[in-house]
Amino acid sequence: MAVGATRTYVGSIQNQQQVCDGLDSLGDSASKIWSVARWTADRIWDEAGEIPDEGTLKAYMKNQSCWKDLNAQSSQKVIEELSDAFQSWFDLRHKFDEANPPGYRKHGDTRPKSTVTFKADGFKHDPEHDRVRLSKGKNLKEHWSDFLLCEYQTRPDVDLSEVNKVQNVRAVWNGDEWELHFVCKVELETNDSAGNEVAGIDLGIKNIATVAFPDEYILYPGNSLKQDKHYFTRAEYDTEGENGPSEKSMRARRKLTDRETHFYHTLTDTIITECVERGVGTLAVSWPEDVRESDWGKTGNKKLHSWAFDRIYQYLAYKGEIRGVEVLKENEWDTSKTCSRCGDDTRSNRVERGLYVCSSCGLVGNADCNGAENMRQKITPSPYGEDRSNGCVVVRET
Repeated sequence: MAVGATRTYVGSIQNQQQVCDGLDSLGDSASKIWSVARWTADRIWDEAGEIPDEGTLKAYMKNQSCWKDLNAQSSQKVIEELSDAFQSWFDLRHKFDEANPPGYRKHGDTRPKSTVTFKADGFKHDPEHDRVRLSKGKNLKEHWSDFLLCEYQTRPDVDLSEVNKVQNVRAVWNGDEWELHFVCKVELETNDSAGNEVAGIDLGIKNIATVAFPDEYILYPGNSLKQDKHYFTRAEYDTEGENGPSEKSMRARRKLTDRETHFYHTLTDTIITECVERGVGTLAVSWPEDVRESDWGKTGNKKLHSWAFDRIYQYLAYKGEIRGVEVLKENEWDTSKTCSRCGDDTRSNRVERGLYVCSSCGLVGNADCNGAENMRQKITPSPYGEDRSNGCVVVRET
């Protein structure tokens, strides 16, 4: 069976020297549109006491000269991104007093090279010859048909001529050179069910994921992710300028984002592969319902905001669909304090963050493993009292 999905494929630009100056101009213009719109939002905010919505900003910016530096849809996309940034700030402001609104894209007299998005009428794709034509705005054209013709190369296993549709193309400065991101609509063939077994996952912050299989537990710590966040966040703050993030700071942000994305893709690929190899056709994922609505203190709220449980679930869901593993979202209520062997739900059973000791049956084990087993039992219930333990103490860390 085939399912529709959206994928982003990266293409390296082969004629970098020929198109670099043109892409620099477009990236600079995108930063300018952002900054002018940001300044406009500031003025309206001071006078009216509120941030203008996306429609109001677009209507105002269409009369600014920089608007015509880019294709109309590309300029609109910049405003949409700014509006999204303000919305994220609003959400954060309710939880963190030190949350800052989106800044200006300028450092001294220079502007960073912003990403430029080309929608349907802003590009023409020639997948047979690995080329894409990108539109310039009226102000940057030397003649009416002026455009940038980029020659690109994707990974050997990617053939863009086989995708259903390229929805948009993004020109992205990766810190060293420009590259192209193709956002595509694709059809993916799904497999039959991987098997009849059931597994459960407990998602956490220290141990990113703990999986309870029928015969073994596997813990996936988040140490490398934590180290990356510490290193790149420090690099970002160390290069913060008076006029906002420097280009080096923005590069640190992009690098951290790329490494996080790689981590989560690798993690979820590994978990789904383990499921397939063990004949697991159903995977129950813990879902912390409304957890971000609670107040866990300043430090706790920061950790919860960066906890990517929803992202992990989404990756597991689409990867599982392709490989025949049904991924179910299950409320994790009481799974951390309930004994997976006898059902005792005494809160004090969770002695420490990582230790579970049942006061009724004497089960001693890793608390995350106990929670993961409870998730598994949500799909394969049996009367408490029957020993469902498969050795909480004996686990494998990956």
